Amino acid sequence: MKAFLILEDGTVFTGISIGARKEIISEIVFNTSMTGYLEILTDPSYAGQAVCMTYPMIGNYGICYEDMESIRPWVDGYIVKELSEKDSNFRSEGTISDFLIKYDIPGIAGIDTRALTKILREKGTMNGMITTDEDYSMEDIIPKLKAYTTGKVVEKVSCTEKKRTPGSGYRIALLDVGTKKDIALNLVKRGCEVTVYPALTKASEILLDEPDGIMISNGPGDPKECVETIEEIKKLYETDIPIFAICLGHQLMALATGGDTHRMKYGHRGANHPVKDLSTGRVYITSQNHGYVVDEKKIPPDVAKPSFVNVNDGTLEGLDYINKKIFTVQFHPEACPGPVDTGFLFDRFLAMIGGKETADHAKE
Repeated sequence: MKAFLILEDGTVFTGISIGARKEIISEIVFNTSMTGYLEILTDPSYAGQAVCMTYPMIGNYGICYEDMESIRPWVDGYIVKELSEKDSNFRSEGTISDFLIKYDIPGIAGIDTRALTKILREKGTMNGMITTDEDYSMEDIIPKLKAYTTGKVVEKVSCTEKKRTPGSGYRIALLDVGTKKDIALNLVKRGCEVTVYPALTKASEILLDEPDGIMISNGPGDPKECVETIEEIKKLYETDIPIFAICLGHQLMALATGGDTHRMKYGHRGANHPVKDLSTGRVYITSQNHGYVVDEKKIPPDVAKPSFVNVNDGTLEGLDYINKKIFTVQFHPEACPGPVDTGFLFDRFLAMIGGKETADHAKE
């Protein structure tokens, strides 16, 4: 069956319908990862977005449910050049086509994803529609596309109740503003007891449980939409409890302490983004997924200092907070999909809890 991807600038791509047979309007973004499509599909940070994969063939190793980063996929739609209908992998439990249908996700295959990516890079991220209606009306569709916003997606993807994973080590409170499974797993495998809290949890409730450390997770959408959560993070900042924040958590901490964020032209989404550690000069390859960034020029100099920068475009990738046991990064040290170069940051966080390290980088 024919399918169409219609962008808000009037561009139309014609391809083949994959997944669920339904129409969606969403923010269209691209991801440059060569593998890890299941982790991308199930990353809560993609809520409110349809993802275009730049790698030309997707689905060849099938679906391994154990690798999911959440209990379900969160993307609105899926866009690929070629979808493999055969899965060659001893761990595979089915095809990606079956997966998309199971979770009611529509998509389109057979379009020039390279051309689509070039449009998004040149004009910036824009909204689009995936539809199988051959009698579509551009006059009706374009106003709808221009009016679409992702809205408050954090509350949509966050857990609804507190849950704890036992451990014999430090007690870590993980504020779930759209967390990936592997953030908690990285702490658990280091012996921590991890308690996950919904995004709208009051700081007082978290502090009542007397955590040794606090993590603020990744998540979707515009950080400035998270007004209530930012107010609670301000209260967590005022404590002496060590805090480590990732991606959206990094942005929320900056907003909570007088900083600012802005939308990027097309964001960073992929598993090959180089970041430079300003304390050592070393460069790491990282996994990233974000459309907003902390404005380095608007960080109060007495509050925090830059710790990492993006080698490609110079954008801010991390902050160390002055006179606080707090550090934050824009990239994903838990990877999945992507390299594990920066997994040592979890060890740094635990060392900081143990009093063996300050918020400044340990020299490697």
